[in-house]
Amino acid sequence: MSTAEVTWPIFMAPLVSRKEVAERTMAFQFKKPAGWTFKAGQFVDITIPNPPETDAEGNTRGFSLASAPQEELLMVATRLRDTAFKRSLKAVPLGTEVKIEGPFGNLVLHNNASRPCVLLAGGIGITPFRSILVRAAREKLAHRIFLFFTNRRPEDAPFLDELLALQVENPNFRLIATMTQMGKSHRAWPGETGFIDPKMLSGHLKGIENAIYYIAGPAAMVDGLHKVLNTTGIDDDDIRMEQFTGY
Repeated sequence: MSTAEVTWPIFMAPLVSRKEVAERTMAFQFKKPAGWTFKAGQFVDITIPNPPETDAEGNTRGFSLASAPQEELLMVATRLRDTAFKRSLKAVPLGTEVKIEGPFGNLVLHNNASRPCVLLAGGIGITPFRSILVRAAREKLAHRIFLFFTNRRPEDAPFLDELLALQVENPNFRLIATMTQMGKSHRAWPGETGFIDPKMLSGHLKGIENAIYYIAGPAAMVDGLHKVLNTTGIDDDDIRMEQFTGY
């Protein structure tokens, strides 16, 4: 018995813009081809053909799509780690075409709107959740959504101002952002401080039952938050995770 090889769409897309969305974090926007679709929360592989420099990690990286399906452009965001790929992506001229393959992944919002959604993100792990949250606002989804978003300082939190604005646009969405190193910040912060722990979760999720939990971010953070959820009695059947490596 033979199995057919699974293939995904591959297309070339020009780089349209890039902008800093937090300290040392940049968003890149690409033209979206007509007819190509994805689900909010999915990711793609991006290859820079003939980059100005390369290294042993190669010319391809996986990126969660920070843009929602309803938005005109495709957007990814990344910490500007000192690798040849990221230096190249920051340096190539606007209009440069990259190869995009996908979409991949199943970190998508559940269909049953009667079950609340609790998102837990650290740093650049916010990217798939921005996609989900913009979609929820644009489609006026009935899901109750809570986002716990941890960063060292407000300066390090990608899309923070946009997430605050989404609370106004979508009355079903609530942002709980927390900072762990405010002593190193130059900005005032009226919100939570410290790490996401059972006390913080229970304090903001009073009366919330039968929720589905999503975690995205660096591997160590994802593992840590997974353990936190388990200690509060959340079953793994109700937890979905995506680890970011080499971010």
